[in-house]
Amino acid sequence: MTSLGSKPILLIGWSSFHILSKKKLMRSGYLFTLKNYRPALLAALFFGCIAPGSKLLSQDLPPQSMAGLMYFFAGLGLFAILLMRRDIKVSFSRIQKADYKWFILATILGGISGPAFLTYGITHISGSSASLLLNLEAVFTSLIAWFIFREHFEKKIVYGMTLIVLGCLTLTLNSSGDSGSDSLLGFSLIGFACLSWGVDNNVTRNISHLDPVLVASFKGLIAGSSNLVLGYFLGERLALGIEILQIGVLGFLGIGVSLVAFIVSLGSIGTARTGAIFSTAPIIGSLLSILFLKESLSLPFSMALVLMAAGLWFHLSEDHGHKHTHKDLKHSHEHIHDDHHLHEHSVNDPKGEPHLHLHTHTLMTHTHAHFPDIHHQHDHT
Repeated sequence: MTSLGSKPILLIGWSSFHILSKKKLMRSGYLFTLKNYRPALLAALFFGCIAPGSKLLSQDLPPQSMAGLMYFFAGLGLFAILLMRRDIKVSFSRIQKADYKWFILATILGGISGPAFLTYGITHISGSSASLLLNLEAVFTSLIAWFIFREHFEKKIVYGMTLIVLGCLTLTLNSSGDSGSDSLLGFSLIGFACLSWGVDNNVTRNISHLDPVLVASFKGLIAGSSNLVLGYFLGERLALGIEILQIGVLGFLGIGVSLVAFIVSLGSIGTARTGAIFSTAPIIGSLLSILFLKESLSLPFSMALVLMAAGLWFHLSEDHGHKHTHKDLKHSHEHIHDDHHLHEHSVNDPKGEPHLHLHTHTLMTHTHAHFPDIHHQHDHT
């Protein structure tokens, strides 16, 4: 997907990665892979900032309402960007009738049912057990992508995903168990939360060709409102103060920017690869806590760091290229005129690159390295 240089992303800060997209550098396999993986890495980086960022801010906000505030301010900030861009009508015009069902399903599963299952589940299970079970999200995401949505995968990706999940499991050894016994209900609810997010990740892939800021904005607003209402019914009450604004800024960066990059990554490298890289966020959060909060370096953290680094290497060392055929396809997304976009322009199409307009891909057969992005959904024998 060529929307890596999109204006909304430039507005919220990843231009420092753009040098890797130079054509000469892309002749290197690792740099080609890194170029496509950078949105997922960026998503994990910003999301990993939430835990240490929350520790720097107020400890007095109730958890469900705090999650609601972060999601709501993420959506609000992204919506403000949409308004400042003055092309919100263009973003909405790209939405097709078939896209609404995927957007509604993703919002319900990822923004409403997932947090609800998690909120009630953690009341029936210890914190350490909950942290352990939350690693099921990456597993569910990959399994659903591979065996239901038929996303192509290779042995290296399986090895990499396995090592990253093992790293997550190792990191949970740092958690201290809460008092009380774990219940089957608690395990089930946390499992359903991870399943909801796993389906959400795969469903969002189907609308990753849309404006990622638009999709992330509405998901944030709906998820934030739902969590705030849920927190109210759980008896949580918020007092107006500077803490709300601080949490809002953290939510915009840690959830808003992260979600935009995550959606871009879904269309660039596929769901399973994005989910695996995104699951490195806990180790990033722990590393930031050690660097800036002066927390101690533990053995579980060191082990997790090695495992995740090895898993990341397996992903970045992937070299998947073969002869394949592109079928006729008509869609709209941000792009540049590369080998996949050799179409003619009308007088009404936008000037400059990257640009966005409805265009048609004709039947084409060629060979090159690629990922299961929105242009490479072919079968493998």
